[in-house]
Amino acid sequence: MKIKIQTPCRLHFGLIDLNGKLGRIDGGLGVSLNYPNVILEIEKLNNGQENIIEGLDNFIYTNFNFIPPKNEIKITIQQILNNFDTSGIRIKIKDLIPSHVGLGSKTQLSLALGQGINKLFNYNYDVNGIAKIVKRGGTSGIGIRSFERGGFILDGGHSFGKNAQKSSFLPSSASNAPPAPCFVNHPLPEDWYFIIAIPNIEKGAHGQNEVNIFKEKCPIPLNQVEKISHLILMKILPAIFEESIELFGEGLTELQNLGFKKYEVNLQPKIIPDLMKKFLEFGAVGTGMSSFGPATYGLIKGKKQAENLMINIQNYLGERNSRVFYTNCNNSGATIKTID
Repeated sequence: MKIKIQTPCRLHFGLIDLNGKLGRIDGGLGVSLNYPNVILEIEKLNNGQENIIEGLDNFIYTNFNFIPPKNEIKITIQQILNNFDTSGIRIKIKDLIPSHVGLGSKTQLSLALGQGINKLFNYNYDVNGIAKIVKRGGTSGIGIRSFERGGFILDGGHSFGKNAQKSSFLPSSASNAPPAPCFVNHPLPEDWYFIIAIPNIEKGAHGQNEVNIFKEKCPIPLNQVEKISHLILMKILPAIFEESIELFGEGLTELQNLGFKKYEVNLQPKIIPDLMKKFLEFGAVGTGMSSFGPATYGLIKGKKQAENLMINIQNYLGERNSRVFYTNCNNSGATIKTID
């Protein structure tokens, strides 16, 4: 028996509360996308207990392609196998999401492999259980809910303080908190397209650098958290339920100048804020940077309009210095197939 899994990726629009005055921190909003994907197959081996990883030689490991070094992928996979205490399987990697650019690549790879092992050995874990085992979702729940169900996602963060789920401000990679609860999950219209531009610059903050940024910038001033919450409750959420792409786009653009997201954007070279301005000049109804970037997005309605916006952004950046594509919302989560 073979298990084939294809994941979505995600845009992380921003964290809500990195102040903690009300006894809760984190919280976030984002969207699941149909492309790019992690695609892998996993099966039991008939003989021997050694795990086999195939397909990694098919990728070009350069900074421009944003695929992590082969050894980094192998380490991630081995850590997950160790956490499940699993051996004697073949893993074939067919596609990967660009890494450390703001699209949630490690979470999707980890969940895909974890779910494959779960199905193959009939462990009967739910997605939260798998997320705990593979150690993802300790700050943001967007990637986990993107894998589980897709759509627009708003999560509720973690309790904060003494004897709470978290007692300090940490990114998901350094947090042992459980996955955040999902407060809002709603599909987006199929004709709402995100044009994603990944400039050929330094990858977004990760590892110890990401931890240091959280320590340096948090807590965020309370008035910023209040502005973010007001914007989400009274503009972004109503725009989704009323299918107003213009108001939704305006809300996303306004988020770039608030709270922790403002710090994330200000850490980037000038090309990122300039790129957001160009998205709006070329007709996008909203723009922003996902997570720590450098993936920057523009939102527009209609496939033809998305194609035109993509071409304009490609011409602005230069094809050799960027990767630009468009995609729409994944409203169903990862696909998991059993092949006999």
